[in-house]
Amino acid sequence: MSRDGILRAALELFARDGVAGTPLGRLREAAGVSPGAFYHHFSGRQQVVDALFVECLGVYQREFLAELHGFDGVRAAVEGLVAFHVRWCREHPERARFLFTERAPAGDHGRAFFRDVFAWWRERVRDGELARLDPGLVFVVWLGPAQELSRLWLAGAVPAPDDRRIAELGAAAWRALGGKNDDR
Repeated sequence: MSRDGILRAALELFARDGVAGTPLGRLREAAGVSPGAFYHHFSGRQQVVDALFVECLGVYQREFLAELHGFDGVRAAVEGLVAFHVRWCREHPERARFLFTERAPAGDHGRAFFRDVFAWWRERVRDGELARLDPGLVFVVWLGPAQELSRLWLAGAVPAPDDRRIAELGAAAWRALGGKNDDR
């Protein structure tokens, strides 16, 4: 089995049993690989966790950027990306749950992503369409509530977000980000 096959098996097991509840032997068994085949790709379980985190984050970031550059108006982008975030969590619950519960490995796993998003943001600030915010706060204000709603839903603490709730979150994000026009 390939490296990707090991990662797919890991995602399934980690989603069901958690990382701590998934011994390396069970992971190798689920992936259908011998110890030698496993160690050809990974040095241990933590390396699988790190690789899976980077892979899941990369999927999210690529899809986020595609969405970001697909909107005509600023308000549509702000609100649409809130909806994208929740929708992505609904469509990829195992990946979302994994990203919510695991820590990012050391290294640069988002520099290009954040550079692109902040370039988009700065252009809209320059044009007077969005408020000037500290870059560290942009994502917290923009997607923090959607992130928390998704996390609570995935944990079974609240019902699945419906379109009305998602629209309310998007409108709240627009207001919180200092949206200055009413384009859609």
